[in-house]
Amino acid sequence: MNVDEILGSLNTEQVDYILIGGMNFLLRHIPELTFDVDIWVMDNEHNLQRLNKALIKLGAEWGRTETEWRAVAEDWHWMRSQPMFCLTTKKGALDIFREVLGLENRYEECRRRAYAAKTATGIPFASLSDRDMLTCQESLPVEQQNSRRMEILRRAILNEKGVE
Repeated sequence: MNVDEILGSLNTEQVDYILIGGMNFLLRHIPELTFDVDIWVMDNEHNLQRLNKALIKLGAEWGRTETEWRAVAEDWHWMRSQPMFCLTTKKGALDIFREVLGLENRYEECRRRAYAAKTATGIPFASLSDRDMLTCQESLPVEQQNSRRMEILRRAILNEKGVE
C-alpha cells in the first residue's frame, strides 16, 4: 500500500477529505497494522466529482457484487448509491465514507477540528481529531470497539488539555 500516492492524488484533485480509521491512528499515534486507507469526504456534487477524478487516476475499481467489479465509472453519480464504498486502487485499498457513525451530519464541524498533518514523506492531510476518533469508537457496538485504541486516544486528549 502506498498511502502517499493515495493522499497525494486526492490532494492534487483538491478533494475535501479527512483521514480517518486505522491509517489515521497509525500516522498520529502508534504503528498499528492496517490494510487500507479510510477517508471521510465532504458529500457534495463538486467534491464527489473531484474525488471521482482522483479515483480514476488511481485506477480504482468497485462493484456492488464480485460480478459487477470493474473500473469506477466516468460519471461520478455512482457514489450517490450508498454511504460507504470499499475500493481497490493500484496503490492499495481505499474505503470512502460519505457519513461516519457517531459523527453524522457533522463533517464541516469535524473538518474545522481536524489536525493539519503530514506523512513521513511530507504529504499533507487533514487528520480526524482524537476527540472525534474516540467518539467514533464509542459509537461502535461494544464487541467492535478497540479498547487499546480508545485508551490511547483518552490519554492523548488529556495530554492536549495539559492533564498528566
